[in-house]
Amino acid sequence: MQLNTVKQKLLAGGSSIGTFMFEFHSAGVARAAAATGAEYAIFDMEHTGWSVETIRMLCATSHGTEMVPLVRVPATEYHFIARVLDMGAKGVMVPMVESVEQAQLLVSSAKYPPVGRRGCAFGIGHDDYTGGDVVAKMQHANENQILIAQIETAAGLENVEAIAAVDGIDVLWIGQSDLSASIGIPGQFDHPKFLAAMDRVIAACNDNGKVGGLMPTTLDFAEVVVSRGFRMLAWSGDVWIYQAGLKAGMNALRDFASR
Repeated sequence: MQLNTVKQKLLAGGSSIGTFMFEFHSAGVARAAAATGAEYAIFDMEHTGWSVETIRMLCATSHGTEMVPLVRVPATEYHFIARVLDMGAKGVMVPMVESVEQAQLLVSSAKYPPVGRRGCAFGIGHDDYTGGDVVAKMQHANENQILIAQIETAAGLENVEAIAAVDGIDVLWIGQSDLSASIGIPGQFDHPKFLAAMDRVIAACNDNGKVGGLMPTTLDFAEVVVSRGFRMLAWSGDVWIYQAGLKAGMNALRDFASR
């Protein structure tokens, strides 16, 4: 049973850097991302329309690489959370967590008894189709999975201290677009109101032994994010990275061709 290297790194006080996957779901995309040094990928089900079959393939093709597969489910529902973990996801992100009850549902859906109520099935994707001591497997899964609650609404921000206090939650992740829109300043990530929200989330993390997470899409914003204490960082998402790289290369070729 392999250790979740992202969780271990965060527990040791370090930072972990990965990326989001929204668009590209080929059998090689996980290995391609791993080859760049991405420590994890978050495969998104909230905004993509990806089915559980797609997620199953992405998790399976992540195994055998050093990159940790995580999944953002579309809602705080047992059947989403437990199923992606059974497919081999090493952690789950839940969007728009606004209450202690939601955070507790995330934990109970993800953890095996006696901590939670995740259904027990072994010798399948999550344990690499192997036999062995099921009690040890349950304990290993409970200790190694990473559970991420997204703080991205005004209600979630108002309750962030209570959410951070829920045992089993590892990361409070700001969804900056949703949070800025919810507090009335859409897209204004340098606004004092948004910066204050970031600081409140980090303070709740620090007071409760959690980690702050965020996906910066520019290096300038990444510097702000890191300076404020966020340690789980995702560099943008596949489609935007592809567009930025393609645009830069094509513009350079046009410049060469016009000389």
